[in-house]
Amino acid sequence: MISDKDTNLLYLADCLPKKYPKFYKQFEKVLTECSIEFRFLPNTKDVWAVDYMPVQINRNNFTQFVYNPKYLKSKAGQKSISDVESICKKINILPDKSKIFVDGGNVVKTTDKVIMCDRVFTENPNLSERELIKKLEEIFQVSRIVFIPTYPKDFTGHADGIVRFFDDTTVLINQYSRDAKKENIEFQRRLCLSLHNAGLDYIEIPYNPYNNKKYDQANGVYINFLQMEDIIILPTFGFKEDNKTIKKFKELFRNQKIATVDSNDIANDGGVLNCITWNIQVN
Repeated sequence: MISDKDTNLLYLADCLPKKYPKFYKQFEKVLTECSIEFRFLPNTKDVWAVDYMPVQINRNNFTQFVYNPKYLKSKAGQKSISDVESICKKINILPDKSKIFVDGGNVVKTTDKVIMCDRVFTENPNLSERELIKKLEEIFQVSRIVFIPTYPKDFTGHADGIVRFFDDTTVLINQYSRDAKKENIEFQRRLCLSLHNAGLDYIEIPYNPYNNKKYDQANGVYINFLQMEDIIILPTFGFKEDNKTIKKFKELFRNQKIATVDSNDIANDGGVLNCITWNIQVN
């Protein structure tokens, strides 16, 4: 698999500057200052590019999963689904097609492992768990797929708001340990157990969504950062955890530049930086 830290070209939905002009202006400035090459995906209908674009397997191979999640079954939701086949043709990518239902935000990857929330099983009821795992292993070409519990009340069922790889044997997770709610204590226990059973260590990073007015807001979810070759761009929210997170990432990623961008505008609508970006490796 192509890991995030191996990517060197960034794509954004062409509707991002129109839908979030204030955020985009700041983000464009940060990308330029960091010398990140970025382009636009043409004729997009929403900004959450990682979810509907193909997953890159290796430099020359991509897999397009079916993007038609249950949370977009309404008439308005269906209208927000972009024509990915047309987009790929215009940027000269010809992905392999899979009939499996997977959102890109539920694929957290390193070179030989993938982490997914267990929501993927209910999204593909026509396949047994064994059949689905086998098919996914064949597609991803990794030694192991680790399935973690879906976060309570998360309508998307995505893993990229829960966990990210630090290296092949260690992951970053949200600091759920400060949450006293019974359901979240149980979630953390199940999450840590699934990681332990997969032979993965974990490092907690700051997390503070507790003042959000709506449950589907992502303000305070720092783990949904953008990582590329030599650079990490962290979302900030004007919280006290901003500085703690920046300090933590500078300690952990000593060989990568750490930049930040105020991400409240997009977080108010349920996503942060990994959600709006599709970064790939090119020659």
